[in-house]
Amino acid sequence: MRKKLIEESVLFVSILKWVVLATAVGAIVGVATALFIRILSWSTLSVSAHASYFLILPLGLLASSLITRYVDPHAKGYGTDRVIEAVHRASGKMRARVIPAKLAATIVTASVGGSVGQVGPCSQIGAALASMLADLLHFGDGDRKKLVICGISAGFASVLGAPVAGAIFGLEVLFMGSILYEVLLPSFIAGVTSYHVSTLLGITYLHVPLGALGPLSEAFLLKIVFAGIFFGICAALSIEILKGSRMMADRILRWGPVNGVIGGLILIGMTVLFSTDYLGLGVELTHRALQGVEIAWYAFLIKIVFTGMTFAFGGSGGIIAPLICAGALAGSFFGGILGLDRATFAAIGFVSVLAGAANTPIAMSILAIELFGPSIAPYAAISCVISFLMTGHRSVFPAQRIAATKSSSIDVEIGGEVGDARSEYKRRDKSLIDTGIRAADKLRKKKD
Repeated sequence: MRKKLIEESVLFVSILKWVVLATAVGAIVGVATALFIRILSWSTLSVSAHASYFLILPLGLLASSLITRYVDPHAKGYGTDRVIEAVHRASGKMRARVIPAKLAATIVTASVGGSVGQVGPCSQIGAALASMLADLLHFGDGDRKKLVICGISAGFASVLGAPVAGAIFGLEVLFMGSILYEVLLPSFIAGVTSYHVSTLLGITYLHVPLGALGPLSEAFLLKIVFAGIFFGICAALSIEILKGSRMMADRILRWGPVNGVIGGLILIGMTVLFSTDYLGLGVELTHRALQGVEIAWYAFLIKIVFTGMTFAFGGSGGIIAPLICAGALAGSFFGGILGLDRATFAAIGFVSVLAGAANTPIAMSILAIELFGPSIAPYAAISCVISFLMTGHRSVFPAQRIAATKSSSIDVEIGGEVGDARSEYKRRDKSLIDTGIRAADKLRKKKD
């Protein structure tokens, strides 16, 4: 009895401790996110007001490259992947100077038209602020990790206006096939707090209720299954395009800043060839897709190519928003091809491509409900899970760890990083199946 009372007392104190800490992290990140979004909005609107603003892309990518090279290299690339890397390799330890470096590099990249997002930077800045708080409180590695995960969740929640999805994303994105339940409560509190603080500071969010979508019939279920397969292929293709862009940039020159100028010139050529629609955060494109407006069939691919070139040649920012935009465009195309409602499938693609690319089907299923209403829940969940399975053991975040295989017929190293994963089919599974068939045949012959 006494042991139980001691255990319950310890748990009660632990709950109180993490309620206070998570609330503090959520409030800090909410303020930081609101400030970041306002500065980013002002800078992008100011620069894009000029018709030929994209002509300064070489200067913007050059400046971003110099910032990430000489201020803090951890501000380079995707913000979320850097945080995952810090959690797994450095127990959540992050340097304070990554905050101004990431802030400046992202604003410069996005303002001149670089195809990046704002979710990753906010998650990285939130995680860095949480790491600083952990150092201030002299926390050990375990508690620092928890606090940093709260920072990831708070950053995601306060940018997209999805506190529950943000909380789950911070836990799910660290591992492929596993969730850290011990951080569930503080992650929820941090996400909800951050969302409310940002809202109080005037940040508004995208919410597009789709209304009743009808019962999940067998015929429509089959279409959702095919949609999930299609979005999984799109997610895998996105990962490969992003990877291929990096490899191409590495082969051109080794010194990043010069690559920034070259990449900027390439993006100018692409913009002249296509349009300015594929530059920047992609907010307008996403809104058009969710409104059911018909968009060019190749828009999904072009958006990912623009994004890959931006990151490969020195740009800094987040990858989540471009993937969300690409998913909505892919969904609009899929709906149009089958004669279905474009807006509905744009919403499903919005979450499904990211679910597959980031290996976060649970968080994305919840995000669909928070942004588009409960009626989309069964459709989005099925599509997200299928997309997640279709991408295999790859991820847009190479630092993600593999906690489970997606098929018992595939060999992959559990605990290793996705970027180092090598998948092989288990031939012995086939031999076991053959053995079972032969045994069943012998048994049947004996009975005969």
